Amino acid sequence: MKYQRCLVLGGRGFIGSHVVDALLSAGVAVRVLDRPLPGGVRELPPAANPHLLEMIDGDFGNEKDLDEALEGCDCCVHLITSTLPQTSNDDMTFDISTNLIGSLSLFEALVRHRIRKFIFMSSGGTVYGRPIQDRIDETHPTNPLSSYGVTKLAAEKYLAIYKNLHGLNSVSLRLSNPYGERQRITGKQGAIAVFLGAALRGQEIEVWGDGSVVRDYVYIGDAVDAIVKAIEYDGDEAIFNIGSGKGSSLIEIISGIETALQRPVPVRFRPARAVDVPRNVLNVDRAAKHLGWHPTTSLADGIARTIRWLEAEIQQGLSLHS
Repeated sequence: MKYQRCLVLGGRGFIGSHVVDALLSAGVAVRVLDRPLPGGVRELPPAANPHLLEMIDGDFGNEKDLDEALEGCDCCVHLITSTLPQTSNDDMTFDISTNLIGSLSLFEALVRHRIRKFIFMSSGGTVYGRPIQDRIDETHPTNPLSSYGVTKLAAEKYLAIYKNLHGLNSVSLRLSNPYGERQRITGKQGAIAVFLGAALRGQEIEVWGDGSVVRDYVYIGDAVDAIVKAIEYDGDEAIFNIGSGKGSSLIEIISGIETALQRPVPVRFRPARAVDVPRNVLNVDRAAKHLGWHPTTSLADGIARTIRWLEAEIQQGLSLHS
């Protein structure tokens, strides 16, 4: 790759750890800035070239930590967020101050350190709001229903200003719903991981609404491939949808899990949430055309791979609650 050292903000997380592995495998030196791991949670060893990896414990919102992390880097991938779509409306001021203001401080630091390429993880699931197309492309109206979506969209707009004023070379990836190995199964986000965690523990799967909500689920390996291709991209497009391009309802996800596990799982339905639009499926043709990227993992294969990883974790005596 053309970049020598890449800073991954949030490199200990689900997406970030896979990005780190991909960059190290490509021979790129990687520096990670993230908060220290909580007690009892292990550090994931890199799959390749561990000598190229540097870990820094710090706070994305701390200017000193950020400047230290950016020193000597020529590329940056931003994967940190402090809120979730379903909770961001509970405290919009916090969402704005931590995510949007924090991102603006980051953009200033990127300019100071003359970063040559910046990848911003936006949200294909929230920036568009209620869809007026069966498959949403990047020209679709943007009317977010959550503060999370508003701050993601605002950050994209500010990146356009920073490109115009300072020449900051950035790509915003509007990611759908990633899933796969290393995703937390006890979190409040990531339906497939949470559903699998409940099923493997013999617990009920909780569904908000009647299960008809349709989402676009993209396997983590495909999502990371898109991030790497976006880093290498030199064209003029600044925004790309990244998803599978296919929709699956929650009921279909549960059916796929039952097929993979070869047994039924109990389900409990709860009241629908106002932030959940009935359908959100992304059109990924722009990424195919300009990035040369295509999702290659089917939902059935992705679920099977995730189950194999979880079962291996269990066999090693590791807690499903980590």
